[in-house]
Amino acid sequence: MNCRRAGPFVLGMGLALAGIGAGIGTAAEGPGNAERGQVVFADKQCVRCHASRGQPTVGPVIEELRRPQGAYELAGRFWNHAPAMFTSLRRDGIAWPEVSPAEMADLMAYLQADASRDPAPDLSRGHILLVRKGCLKCHSYRGEGGRIAEELTRYHPGYQSAVTWAGAVWKHAPRMAEEARRMGVPYPRFTGEEMGNLVGLLRSTAKSP
Repeated sequence: MNCRRAGPFVLGMGLALAGIGAGIGTAAEGPGNAERGQVVFADKQCVRCHASRGQPTVGPVIEELRRPQGAYELAGRFWNHAPAMFTSLRRDGIAWPEVSPAEMADLMAYLQADASRDPAPDLSRGHILLVRKGCLKCHSYRGEGGRIAEELTRYHPGYQSAVTWAGAVWKHAPRMAEEARRMGVPYPRFTGEEMGNLVGLLRSTAKSP
């Protein structure tokens, strides 16, 4: 696989890993607005698959999506959701919806995500996940691992806030899912506090901008 073709795949993982920092529980951006987020949810056609309880729906009903949760926890759910959503939209000939940073902040507020609910990362567990999730097949970490993608300790703005990270996940995860399928590489998924632990490790060792 050449580096040009690999770009979307590794960028998706790199940006996703960049989203959670050691400062979990604080946000660099202002809070989103839940009312505007409800409009975003409708405008981006999320209601096509996530209708209200009692209505025909493909995915989980909106009442299940809207619940008190950590901001990075929700971003991890976006990451896990990307392959199925990408496949469904492509089958129906629908373009992947673009979400601006402001829209992402509002959408996360509507879905009741709050960074203060995310626990502080466990860096030792993050180090274990770095290996188990296969990150080092493409990326290097402190000079060890793959050479297809950039060094994971390289600073990226996405490290600084949940909204920035979630936006990066939303934009790039579908491409990574497709590239992973093409390469026969398992798409990494994260449950519970895994994403926070992994990215907390990377944030803690990131070089200054």
